[in-house]
Amino acid sequence: MTKKTSPAYRASKEETIPINKLHPFFNHPFHIRHDLEFSELVDSISESGIITPIIVRPKVGVGYEVISGHRRWEACKELGIESIPARVEYIDDDEATILMVNSNIQREHVLPSEKAFAYKMRMEALKHQRRATLGQVVPKLKYNRSEAVIGEEVGESYKQVQRYIRLTYLIPSILQMVDDGRIAFNPAVEISYMTGEHQTWLKEEMEMCDATPSLVQSRTLKDMSRNGTLTENYLHTLLTEEKPNQRQKFFLNQSDVQQYFPSNYTPQQMQNVIISLLRNWEHKRSSRQRPQREDELER
Repeated sequence: MTKKTSPAYRASKEETIPINKLHPFFNHPFHIRHDLEFSELVDSISESGIITPIIVRPKVGVGYEVISGHRRWEACKELGIESIPARVEYIDDDEATILMVNSNIQREHVLPSEKAFAYKMRMEALKHQRRATLGQVVPKLKYNRSEAVIGEEVGESYKQVQRYIRLTYLIPSILQMVDDGRIAFNPAVEISYMTGEHQTWLKEEMEMCDATPSLVQSRTLKDMSRNGTLTENYLHTLLTEEKPNQRQKFFLNQSDVQQYFPSNYTPQQMQNVIISLLRNWEHKRSSRQRPQREDELER
């Protein structure tokens, strides 16, 4: 019996492709940040060229869709390079989505929003593949849940994968606050269950009160949004109430201190540096004051 193969199947090949024939992956969830790491990539390509070809697939009528290598492609455009080495893959939408996510998710710096939409796209592609293979003999998977398959691949529990996917239900302005480190991950997951209108109310109140809800408060907001009892007045009252260990707050605007840090530093990294510098300052200040106190005691 002859083994059947798809008539559309073609082996991948490597070729050099003009930059102007390339197009970004549809709904690509990973951002290109022009930070220190990107500058180093530009310098590397300027000196050594493209070492690893990007991965693309034919896009009927317009050229090629980039699956992996958006940052290398962007760096080449900055350098005025007119063509780029690429590996051309002849794969369908689901295979392309899975390859795109797998090629990018292991980056050193991945934002919560990037993980969220990447996991969601990966999950939808897996589910679509499973529906397409109904009635066919396919390899038995270790896990039945798509989230568990993704979790096994990226080293996270399926519950954590689910939590990340929940972030895709946040309105863009609140999701940006998560990326900026202004809202913690777990409260953000709870907020994602609120209606879009209620999330908009919450965003306005957070800006007005310069405060964000705790995990417990976020769960309360989720429940009230679900049962239709949430009001704008209650939101204001909740955000202005004193929280344990938060009787006094001190804020630094990220825009005021960002200029003193490498562009790829996260808010948490900046905070760690600031705390470390303050500790050193306090130690030096205490050291200078100690002789003065000793002189006063001797008088």
